[in-house]
Amino acid sequence: MTESTPARSGPTSAARATDARRVLLIGGTSEIGHAIVRKLADEGRVRPFLLGRDRDALTRAAAALEQSGVSPVEHDVVEAGDLDSHEAAIARAFTRAGGFDVAVLAIGVLGGHAGLDTGRREALEVLNVNFLGNGSLLLATLRRLREQGHGTLIVLSSVAVERPRASNVLYGAAKAGLDALAQGLADGLADSGVRVLVVRPGFVSTRMTQGLKPAPFATTPELVAAATTRALKHGNHTVWVPHVLRYVFAALRHLPRPIYRRLPL
Repeated sequence: MTESTPARSGPTSAARATDARRVLLIGGTSEIGHAIVRKLADEGRVRPFLLGRDRDALTRAAAALEQSGVSPVEHDVVEAGDLDSHEAAIARAFTRAGGFDVAVLAIGVLGGHAGLDTGRREALEVLNVNFLGNGSLLLATLRRLREQGHGTLIVLSSVAVERPRASNVLYGAAKAGLDALAQGLADGLADSGVRVLVVRPGFVSTRMTQGLKPAPFATTPELVAAATTRALKHGNHTVWVPHVLRYVFAALRHLPRPIYRRLPL
């Protein structure tokens, strides 16, 4: 069973004053991220702050959230590949919002399906964004949450971390690094008032996966969001979406390699 700890995701004193939970979405145009924000809004007022690389896209994303009834929405620019800018971007967001109760790390790129034959530029982008960029933003966000003494960071990982497959080895390896970083830092923050929730979805039908053949147990951003907010309330540290994939990959993880490599994965 997934372990749990006492939930500490209550609103800050500033948030209580406005009866709103402050939510930072890093990856401000992410469909899964937006679904999580909307699901949190179903449970009570939220004040989202979007961080992303394209200001025009962020403006449209903020408008879409406001049209769905979530407002006001602020936004600012951060580039996952510009590592030196991350500390300042996260600091600005925390200052402008007066801190956050929940942060969602939802940045990711697909690619590298050719494995060793993937072009160097594409391979490095997959590795840099999914591990280095995400890892840098994760560190900056957790430092700020620890400084304020409370809050939860939700990290969008992947079932691919359990056993990267030849068809997505670069993505799986990068996400595995991020997942391990998040889990390890979470253990170190156990008594700090700061929590980390790692979300491991399977194939999610979004713009990013458009054109790819859906894998078994494919899911949607809305179902990922529902599972995430349940796990947030229950104090879980890890959640699989759908839950059955936890058992599927537990079995796959222990298959002998000669058998595993022959599977159509």
